[in-house]
Amino acid sequence: MSRRKYEDTGDYENRDRKRRRTDAVEIEDRLESLIIRVGEKSTSSLESNLEGLASVLEADINNYKTKILKILSECAVKMPEKTTIYTTLVGLLNAKNYIFGGEFVDLMARKLKDALKSCMWKTARYVVRFFADLVNCHVISTNSLLQLYHSFLDTAREDNAPQVRSDTYVYAVLSSLPWVGRELYEKKEQDLERLLKHIEIYVNKRSRKHVPGLRVWRSDDPHPQEEYLDCLWAQVCKLRSDMWQEKHIARPYVAFDQVLCEALQHNVPAITPPAHSPDNTYPFPWVVFRLFDYTDCPEGPVLPGAHSIERYLIEEHLHNIIKEFHLERKQCAAFLLDFPLKHKIPLEYVIVEVVLAEMFHLPSSRYLQICYGSLLIELCKLQPATMPQVLAQAVELLFDRIDTMNVCCHDRFMSWFAYHLSNFQFKWSWDDWLSTAQLERDHPRAKFISEVLQRCIRLSYHERILHVVPEQFDCFLPAVPRVQFRYDPDSNAEEPGWETAQQLIATIRNKGGSDDVLKVLEGLSNPMRGELAGDEMTPPYNPLQIQVFCQSILYLGSKSFSHSFAGVNKFLKVFEGLVVGGEEAQMLVLKEMHSLWSSHQQMMVVLIDKFLRTKVVQCATVANWIFSKEMTEDFTRSYVWEILHSTIRKMSKHVARLQKEMLDSRDSRRRRRGAGAGGASTRRASDESDSESNNSSDEENSRPRPTEEEIEGMEEKLETAQSDQKNLFLIIFQRFIMLLSEHLVRSDTDARDFNTNWYRCTVGRLQQIFMLHNNQVERYGQTLNTLLFTQDLDPHILDIFNQFMALRA
Repeated sequence: MSRRKYEDTGDYENRDRKRRRTDAVEIEDRLESLIIRVGEKSTSSLESNLEGLASVLEADINNYKTKILKILSECAVKMPEKTTIYTTLVGLLNAKNYIFGGEFVDLMARKLKDALKSCMWKTARYVVRFFADLVNCHVISTNSLLQLYHSFLDTAREDNAPQVRSDTYVYAVLSSLPWVGRELYEKKEQDLERLLKHIEIYVNKRSRKHVPGLRVWRSDDPHPQEEYLDCLWAQVCKLRSDMWQEKHIARPYVAFDQVLCEALQHNVPAITPPAHSPDNTYPFPWVVFRLFDYTDCPEGPVLPGAHSIERYLIEEHLHNIIKEFHLERKQCAAFLLDFPLKHKIPLEYVIVEVVLAEMFHLPSSRYLQICYGSLLIELCKLQPATMPQVLAQAVELLFDRIDTMNVCCHDRFMSWFAYHLSNFQFKWSWDDWLSTAQLERDHPRAKFISEVLQRCIRLSYHERILHVVPEQFDCFLPAVPRVQFRYDPDSNAEEPGWETAQQLIATIRNKGGSDDVLKVLEGLSNPMRGELAGDEMTPPYNPLQIQVFCQSILYLGSKSFSHSFAGVNKFLKVFEGLVVGGEEAQMLVLKEMHSLWSSHQQMMVVLIDKFLRTKVVQCATVANWIFSKEMTEDFTRSYVWEILHSTIRKMSKHVARLQKEMLDSRDSRRRRRGAGAGGASTRRASDESDSESNNSSDEENSRPRPTEEEIEGMEEKLETAQSDQKNLFLIIFQRFIMLLSEHLVRSDTDARDFNTNWYRCTVGRLQQIFMLHNNQVERYGQTLNTLLFTQDLDPHILDIFNQFMALRA
């Protein structure tokens, strides 16, 4: 054959190979699309679509079995709302091809094992549910499912394992029973009763210490607040009393019962839950949120009872929609309103309750607060005839019950409501709340309105809100935000440092730099020298210099946030020079900032954030300042706690960043060491097709390798940061204990009720620290137990700590 003919033949073979590969990819994509979209709206019935799809897949199983198995197994866990559709499809395929059915069961069993090993609990729960429904489709045997259930329930008998572990496994079993309960009842009634008795014993003996810390309200009036496992157990018991008949799960396999009954069944391979490890993470328990009952809904479809299994199934479906589409508010709202059984339930009420349940979820919401606010606005836009009215009714119910609301939820309610009003021109039936103006200022309702209006001003401006609310609400409106400059040029000339302040302002306006400012400040005598007259030591800092400089620089930057930030950045060297004396000097910076901006809460929030970023003040200083006597009047205001939580988060991010840098450096050094040993042979064996990854590896290897000394330096920095973090929490909790203990002792001495609004608010804030920063606080749980939360502490305070520790117990 000539060279030319040989090349032509080679080109033809290459083109043919590429065409075959392209055709295979197109077929796989078509199969994936058909499987994923089955069950969507169609002119044909679901049953005929399933039958047709089963025939298509059966014809392609020999060539694309791996791809089909992979797609079906992913749909089983990623589309739980279509569980019965996919179990029917698998049942039809199993009836046609027994070997394929067995391979699918084995694949799902491996997926379950991997999920349990990796602590992917939601995936594991959906696989168990899928197995349960495969029993209805005669794909797996009832005995093997019961064996799987009992292996899960055996975790309840383990020694030295946390309750959250057995809770997670028991929940997986309970949540799958609505799908298979009827089948087990008809064919394995005694085994089912034995299983339920086992669960009942466990549920009754569980500890519930953690529940008070997870409740949205302290009161059970009008709705009992049940922990999730207790609630689901009550719902399953109600389902059992109804002979396992429910009205929500669509069961398309019923139409194919004659075909499916003839299929051979498989056994689920034996699965033993992996042993507990201290590194394992389990879902936090939660309390089921209830706002509406059937009397709150107008005439029409009846809201299912709190203990009906339908309520659980509907709510879980809606929660899954939010989980899937929470990043796309328009899609999320559309899917929620297009709920399959929307004509059988008061859908708007159920949606609002589910969204609020997500918002108020404790210890923290699953997603950003803005996600829920924007979703509710979108729902109002798509359903303007009913949704705004239902949401307004929800707000009224929440406001009526706010007296006993958890502080975390109070803050979220206030923040969301202000945001919602800002999108509707701040229109609200304010007159309905006029009676609140007669309450004390620290009453939860009065505090709520005051904080909402404060947030509304952040989202608008003072004069706008002044014209929106009734005159009777003037008592709730904050003062007009303005600076209170101690060294005002038109007054206060007798104030110590007044002349220097005027000179300093002139210097800064004439574009003077840090050195010029320091020269001006040098002319101020140190009042602390008089206090230390009998001591030879030099005062650590000059309080008058700090007062004059901080007041002046913040006054000059008072036009906007940007002006203030620019002033701090430009004269950072001056700040560093003035606060070198330590925490007392930093504390004075915060006090002067508060003195200047006491009527502008948002400005104080952003300025302290700036001070922390530029290291003008330390996190521990901010915590001590918040608990200082000067902040007594503002102590219960939400902006104070906004500052503290931001400070804690900043410290936590700093520790996490240092930890990541150290681990990355260690891994880099370890990889380089390994590459040095085997790199030569690897390069010789490499193929041209790997050139891109080799280039990447070469680029990584070209970076300077961290030395042992550098890694040791990183470890020291991390240890210092972790020590600072521990100290921060110790300061916060110690100050809480001191404040609350003093209040309790004083109340006991004066024979007064200790349970005041201030006390409930302060205890709520202590609880909030534990809940919002649970991952960080948990690291120091033993230290806190040894040093602060000891057994001789007042039980009212100790209970808060015990509730927190019980979350993972």
